[in-house]
Amino acid sequence: MGGVRTTRFVVPSSATTTTALVLVLLLHAAVAADPPFTCGAGAPPNIPFCDQRLPVERRADDLVSRLTVEEKISQLGDESPAIPRLGVPAYKWWSEALHGVANAGRGIHLDGPLRAATSFPQVILTAASFNPHLWYRIGQVIGVEARGVYNNGQAEGLTFWAPNINIFRDPRWGRGQETPGEDPTMTGKYAAVFVRGVQGYGMAGPVNSTDLEASACCKHFTAYDLEKWNGVTRFAFDAKVTAQDLEDTYNPPFKSCVEDGHSSGIMCSYNRVNGVPTCADYNLLSKTARNDWGFYGYITSDCDAVAIIHEVQGYAKTAEDAVAYVLKAGMDVNCGTYVQQHGAAALQQGKITEQDINRALHNLFTIRMRLGLFNGNPKYNRYGNIGPDQVCTQKHQNLALEAALDGIVLLKNDGNALPLSKPNVASLAVIGFNANNATTMQGNYFGPPCVSLTPLQVLQGYVKDTKFVSGCDSAACASASIPEAVQAAGSADYVVLFMGLDQNQEREELDRVDLTLPGMQQSLIEGVANAAKKPVILVLLCGGPVDVSFAKANPKIGAMLWAGYPGEAGGIAIAQVLFGEHNPGGRLPVTWYPQDYTKVPMTDMRMRADPATGYPGRTYRFYRGPTVFNFGYGLSYSKYSHRFVTEPTKPPSMAKIEGLKATTAGAGTASYDVEEMGAETCERLKFPAVVRVQNHGPMDGKHPVLLFLRWPNATDGSGRPATQLVAFENLHLKAMQTAHVEFEVSPCKHFSRATAEGKKVIDQGSPFMVVGDDEFELSFMA
Repeated sequence: MGGVRTTRFVVPSSATTTTALVLVLLLHAAVAADPPFTCGAGAPPNIPFCDQRLPVERRADDLVSRLTVEEKISQLGDESPAIPRLGVPAYKWWSEALHGVANAGRGIHLDGPLRAATSFPQVILTAASFNPHLWYRIGQVIGVEARGVYNNGQAEGLTFWAPNINIFRDPRWGRGQETPGEDPTMTGKYAAVFVRGVQGYGMAGPVNSTDLEASACCKHFTAYDLEKWNGVTRFAFDAKVTAQDLEDTYNPPFKSCVEDGHSSGIMCSYNRVNGVPTCADYNLLSKTARNDWGFYGYITSDCDAVAIIHEVQGYAKTAEDAVAYVLKAGMDVNCGTYVQQHGAAALQQGKITEQDINRALHNLFTIRMRLGLFNGNPKYNRYGNIGPDQVCTQKHQNLALEAALDGIVLLKNDGNALPLSKPNVASLAVIGFNANNATTMQGNYFGPPCVSLTPLQVLQGYVKDTKFVSGCDSAACASASIPEAVQAAGSADYVVLFMGLDQNQEREELDRVDLTLPGMQQSLIEGVANAAKKPVILVLLCGGPVDVSFAKANPKIGAMLWAGYPGEAGGIAIAQVLFGEHNPGGRLPVTWYPQDYTKVPMTDMRMRADPATGYPGRTYRFYRGPTVFNFGYGLSYSKYSHRFVTEPTKPPSMAKIEGLKATTAGAGTASYDVEEMGAETCERLKFPAVVRVQNHGPMDGKHPVLLFLRWPNATDGSGRPATQLVAFENLHLKAMQTAHVEFEVSPCKHFSRATAEGKKVIDQGSPFMVVGDDEFELSFMA
């Protein structure tokens, strides 16, 4: 069976029209071949919500005006039922695409003719490439594959709740693996280009905001980075956050997502911020996101976040109060059924008005119309030619491999232990539970991958005489078969250990307690290293950082790789790096702290250090203490050098700009207010910074160039970060090749800091611009 059926529906009159209209709509038949849609061939052009010549806002308002109150309230949950009399099909708002189209939500069904989608590395590893063009292309693939699944009749929604752009503030956070890391500039860039890719926009420049290939949703807004720690859950947690930290750490990625990425969705988080649930915070959702940033889209709650406002947090005294708070704050759809269940009572009690409901429905139906789902059969519209043959293409799978290769970080390589030479490896011992587990490589929020080979399977193709010993049955490693592993290690030419974590150690609803490798992993590693003929190679599969100081210092551990959770092509990528078919260039997107950091309460949201109390601060920007590995750290098989070509053409001295006056803040630092300076002055202050980069060999390689700003007196009480990433770019350089990269530096954006009140200012002084080992002093701000 196939095709569509034509059905006649009577459309009720609008508030200003008394004549009933007959609308002929095409609905999908109950077969996998046809996606759900409305407003098909035969729909009269005088039905505004089906008239593609009208603005989507007017079309959405027309549709909302035709709904009964009961129908309106029914649409406010993530599973919005059909409205048969209007030919409006059901819609499911919750779909996932964190690192590939997934079946973790309700809207995607990879259980029909299409049973897989391209599974990219978990985001934290992709971020380690520091390659925005790669991030954008991944977003593009996800957008295309999402449409392919939808057009094949295996989706009931095109709204994907990704990316996760919360700052990876604490190394124990179970969901840090889902994020681009700890730096707000980098995370904001990831958000913008990933969203643009998913939604079908260009990587930069103007966008057609009324035409979405798929809809991306930035989450979780805001200051959400705790699952369950020391009895505190994400549902009950009240994040005490200063205006300063909100302005320069927690909110910038979301601002970039909206202003630069033009995201069509935002998800408000479970937690409260300074006492107020984020989904009930008008200042956050309506004033900041919509009014200040110009957000154009819909706002969803996290799942059951509305219910917990009453049932867990006690912020709302009744269920009806909770519904009223979120709708009046600006939330549009509730993941869950709470608003659908209690909306009518809230309306009857006068706690909300029908206009509150209409406002939310306007945003929701506008999104569905921007996706083209009210334009007739999607197969005949702009994205209709995207079929199942564009899911899991070889090109997409190659990109998954490229992402894994470019993210892998070489942490240690004493005595050039890597790369291995195939002809010289007669026998290989592969040891570790993470060597032969395809599921572990996916991280979380993943769908069935197109293909998946474990590292062990790939290495067996490289070295015929490969022995495998798991050592432990899982990352917990409560017991270890050390004698068996030692025997295998002693009898092989080379040894590769695959250790680290898995989703039983770090995931949603599970934060870590320790930063060390769990259970008997360290004993297993050291026993194997002592028995091996040559220094062993340690490969770490994990999302969050681990304290591997013991391995860093042990001369019998010759090399270490961090491979995150590398996705469907991770096994191939690891083997290619080990055997020198790819030159590793990844850099850590998070600080790796020592175990001692676990003394810091996860519930302390402060970014800046407080020496008076011993609080060490958070992330490379503010942390004062020892590290295992620094943010941006990573080795290569090549040696690279960086030099500023000349000191950049300096902008006019700020002191000489007419009308621009510095004021002295509480810390005694003279500074310029960025808002008062205005856009024109900020534009005049921009200048180029040109960096000469050379690959001194012996291999070709991809190399991230990271440009930092360093303040020599960051401990003066101003709250400035000691170091701040300004810009970055990933270059591909052949051996001995030299290239120049030009960064546009904007002092208003890159040199400003947040005051205690949350205002952005540029301090007088002489900071340094730093790239690699080279730096120069800037003095024009004095």
